[in-house]
Amino acid sequence: MIPLDSVAAPERPLSSVFKEMAGTQYPPMVDTYERGKTIFFPGDPAERVYFLQKGAVKLSRVYESGEEITVALLRENSIFGVLSLLTGQHSDRFYHSVAFTTVELQSLPIEQVQKALEDNAELAMLLLKGLSSRILETEMMIETLAHRDMGSRLVSFLLILCRDFGLPSSDGVTIDLRLSHQEIAEAIGSTRVTITRLLGDLRKHNYISIHKKKITVRDPIQLGKRFT
Repeated sequence: MIPLDSVAAPERPLSSVFKEMAGTQYPPMVDTYERGKTIFFPGDPAERVYFLQKGAVKLSRVYESGEEITVALLRENSIFGVLSLLTGQHSDRFYHSVAFTTVELQSLPIEQVQKALEDNAELAMLLLKGLSSRILETEMMIETLAHRDMGSRLVSFLLILCRDFGLPSSDGVTIDLRLSHQEIAEAIGSTRVTITRLLGDLRKHNYISIHKKKITVRDPIQLGKRFT
């Protein structure tokens, strides 16, 4: 089962790292994307690096069969779109990036980011630490999707959302995202009918409650133990 403890944060906030990469001469471009809008498609040229200022972004991998698998849900203060920096060449986008909620993004030309990192080893190390957290989160998402039992897959996904988007409340931990059954199904490779049935079972046993599409997990630790 996915652990609930958070990944250690880098020494400086990624917002500070991104601001320093931008410098004073070339401020970042700021864009807003409504929920469900594509930020970039697989195969698009990798021209900009993004900082997620507000909201949540879904990264998914699209296969030749047409199947689309979620590999990460990014929360605020994440940097993404840096694959070509890691490969050492300007490559096409590898993932499908979609606004999971309404999002606000800052972005910089990839050449500007590359120059800033070449000129400042400290910035490069701080960015690497931030990206290492992303890699771990992606591994956790893949581990979630590896569950053959769809009930365990759903519970693992809910626990990830509690960790990354959870707000403590008197009733437990409320996931601060409005999620339809269809969106959950698409995220974990299931169907809306199956997710509706499984969420109904969790509600019946008082593991969760749902109000205005926001899910509250009564006790994430007990839920994790129950489905381990």
